[in-house]
Amino acid sequence: MNRRYVAATALALSLLSTPLPSLAGDGSALFDQECADCHSVKGKNKKGPTLAGVIGRKAGTVADFTNYSDAMKAKGIVWSPDKLDAYIKNPRAYVAGGTMKYDGLADADARAAIIAYLAAAKG
Repeated sequence: MNRRYVAATALALSLLSTPLPSLAGDGSALFDQECADCHSVKGKNKKGPTLAGVIGRKAGTVADFTNYSDAMKAKGIVWSPDKLDAYIKNPRAYVAGGTMKYDGLADADARAAIIAYLAAAKG
């Protein structure tokens, strides 16, 4: 057998058996990956409202954000970690008639990391 082939095969097998680092514990990186196109944690609105200080805030109430759906304004909830978890998991199911263009995030650990990051983001 060709030595290069054997070496390449051995390298490939070792890479496959090496666990890849998970982003699940890095809420900042996950936020950047999943949320930052539309949201900020620096007090600045983008396509979506700022998420700085979101925990404890009533849904649909960022004063200078005018693109809330009627469904979000009518939801009448105060954001808590468990409500954010349900929303991030499946936004359209949690706020029927909402307009957030995000399919949701199935990974519970990733959602928890993002929510922990949001909890620390005061703006």
